[in-house]
Amino acid sequence: MNNVNQNSSSLSVKEVGTVTAVYDEILRIEGFPGICEGEILEGESGQALVLGFDREKVFAAVLGEWKNFGSGTKLIRTNKLFQTPVGDNFLGRVVNIFGQPLDQKGGIEPDRFLPIERDAPPIIHRESVSQPLATGILSIDATIPLGRGQRELIIGDRKTGKTTIALETMISQRQAWWNRESAYAKASADKPVICVYVSIGQKKGDLARVVKTLEKHHAMEYTIVVAATASDSATENYLAPYVGCALAEYFRDKGLDVLIIYDDLTKHSWAYRNISLLLGRPPGREAYPGDIFYAHARLLERAARLDEKHGGGSLTALPIIETVEGDITGYISTNLISITDGQIYLSPELFRKGHRPAVNIGLSVSRVGSAAQIPAIKKLTSKLKLDLGQSAELKKVAEVSPQSLSKDARLILEKGERIMSVLRQGEHMLYSLPEQVCIWSVLLSGKIDDCPAADLSKFFGEFIDFIKHANAKLFDDIAAKEWGEELQNKIIGNLEKFRQMRTV
Repeated sequence: MNNVNQNSSSLSVKEVGTVTAVYDEILRIEGFPGICEGEILEGESGQALVLGFDREKVFAAVLGEWKNFGSGTKLIRTNKLFQTPVGDNFLGRVVNIFGQPLDQKGGIEPDRFLPIERDAPPIIHRESVSQPLATGILSIDATIPLGRGQRELIIGDRKTGKTTIALETMISQRQAWWNRESAYAKASADKPVICVYVSIGQKKGDLARVVKTLEKHHAMEYTIVVAATASDSATENYLAPYVGCALAEYFRDKGLDVLIIYDDLTKHSWAYRNISLLLGRPPGREAYPGDIFYAHARLLERAARLDEKHGGGSLTALPIIETVEGDITGYISTNLISITDGQIYLSPELFRKGHRPAVNIGLSVSRVGSAAQIPAIKKLTSKLKLDLGQSAELKKVAEVSPQSLSKDARLILEKGERIMSVLRQGEHMLYSLPEQVCIWSVLLSGKIDDCPAADLSKFFGEFIDFIKHANAKLFDDIAAKEWGEELQNKIIGNLEKFRQMRTV
């Protein structure tokens, strides 16, 4: 009798289903009457993720090689949701959606596993966005400032520099990491930023160039790259941003500031559309499923800045989307514009004219605004967007009737041209916030009005290098002290020394 009891207690009940059809990477399965969407199924042929069901059958997407599955394949219900490994050891690594390394640097030991689908932080756990996230790009930090915990869309035609802006922002965090043990860094409220770059549907060659750029500029030290390439399945491309977000949330929940790049959500939309059509869901506008808005909203709503009671960490999201011929009124474009806190629009016209970065300031906006700027830049650049707008309007008039412009109008036009000249930056020619304060302080003071507009970008590059070597402490003073006449005079004093040196 005891033997019978022991044997019966060791028995376990497992739900088993049978594959009845395979549509590319989608399985139609009979069985599993109590299944839930998002569960993992396992079998000898591999794993599958449940994406839907009806009264008679279950639909699941193959995770991995779908050719291993066929009619009659048996799958077992695991009662587990899709989870991704997370941990500090992932920093500096390139991984796929399963957390497996793609960089041939050995295995990765995770700290734990997190579900890729999590609820966004509730409103009462959030803090308003007020700390700047420096991009190193003058046009963005001055007129479209980003804050930690913000969601800012990068939008533009292909090959206009969208990925470059994302990479520049990641590289700009390098100095904060190098200085994180300094006395100023420890006293400052600003923490170094961990970066997560999610590559969705890119060619392997393009992904390799991104990783190489980050390694060249020592940005991989604080970066994780999650990759689902063009040769991977639509399911892997669909899941990639959620996996990257779970990795980012691991660090955010430790009280750290995190930046995540989704490059790009256009290809993510295509992947989800392909899956939905295979699942037989009714197509909507442009054949996208009706819940495409929800797929992106539930992802981007997870970006937030948490209050001190909940760790004080932040997750900043920079989704990228591709337009066609500058049209920002497309279905996915308008969806993401309505979800995010603003957009950085890259103009193909500016790009063709050789203006880099090709940011169209008039069509770009940050709904966080000056709340995410340091006081010095906020004060110096408060009228910058207005000046550029007036100059752009007068430029149209000048093209038709230049004689009709008054003297004041010509001064406004010239000022706008000088500002646009300064906003031209070479690739990886990035400026910290204190360096930007020096640039705007000098430009708007009128002290260098005799310098030709075409030479301003080069002039300021040399000026910043001069301060770095002659008076680097000035940058610390700008970062630590309240902006006022004293700092302004110090900057002008360095300008005079620099100009004297140039004339010798």
